[in-house]
Amino acid sequence: MENRITIRKWFWVWSFEKEEDWLNEMAMNGWVLDSVSYCTYHFVRCEPGEYSVRLEMHPYDEAYLSFMRETGAEYVGRMMMWIYFRKKTADGPFDLFSDIDSRIRHLEKIGRVLAGIGGANLAIGMANTFSPARLGWINLLAATLLMYALGRIHGKKEALEKERALHE
Repeated sequence: MENRITIRKWFWVWSFEKEEDWLNEMAMNGWVLDSVSYCTYHFVRCEPGEYSVRLEMHPYDEAYLSFMRETGAEYVGRMMMWIYFRKKTADGPFDLFSDIDSRIRHLEKIGRVLAGIGGANLAIGMANTFSPARLGWINLLAATLLMYALGRIHGKKEALEKERALHE
């Protein structure tokens, strides 16, 4: 029986929860995330349900990684700005966001990154529209996709804000 598998899979930035759910479903089926690269996930055999996997958009920060190790979480890897952790389920619940406010702050962080990259693509696309190569449409298309992603993230943030208001 194989002890390692590699799966190539794409997730949109606004569906990071779906990615996390899939990674945890893999762990429930006896395959825990061992390393990650661009759209490529490497898994190793484990006991079904032995691990929980979490991810978040977070810049590289050695102090944060050290803090996470102290909680019993293992650093698995990074893919662009996303950081992946796993933790044995026997060690108790594993949540990166302890309350609604921390989840809202995470969505705001994602939104700022999307807005910055989308705005840059819009500016470059507009400038390149009049260049001889006429390749500005590529950046304009990227800007459109990034703004769509920003809208999806904003919708999730609004839903959490409404949920928070109900509990106040």
